[in-house]
Amino acid sequence: MGDFTIRRPTALSYDEALARVPDLLKAEGFGILTQIDVKETLKQKIGVDFRRYKILGACNPPLAHRALSAVTEIGVMLPCNVIVYEGDDGKTVVSAVDPMATIAASQPALAEVAAEVRARLARALGNLP
Repeated sequence: MGDFTIRRPTALSYDEALARVPDLLKAEGFGILTQIDVKETLKQKIGVDFRRYKILGACNPPLAHRALSAVTEIGVMLPCNVIVYEGDDGKTVVSAVDPMATIAASQPALAEVAAEVRARLARALGNLP
């Protein structure tokens, strides 16, 4: 697993990572459009306990516009998901979708924008301690 993600284990606690990730993404031009609390949702919908896990829907409007202008159907892949979760060892992990392993692989018209999105996401995650 991980071949379709940019993965970054961090020394931050889960709560610290959740507080810090939006600012790191903002520095790269992304805003958080959605937040899904997977732990809460699974408990509420099917009554199961799960680790602390949030999905953040991140969007960089200029890059999204470029991608949508190149391939209209790319909207099914937007926004870019970034996850923050507690690993089995209790340590926090932050991962982002790697658009070069998903979008660009099937749509050459998106290769340039996907590479830019990947670089920005990797820089943001790379700034985690």
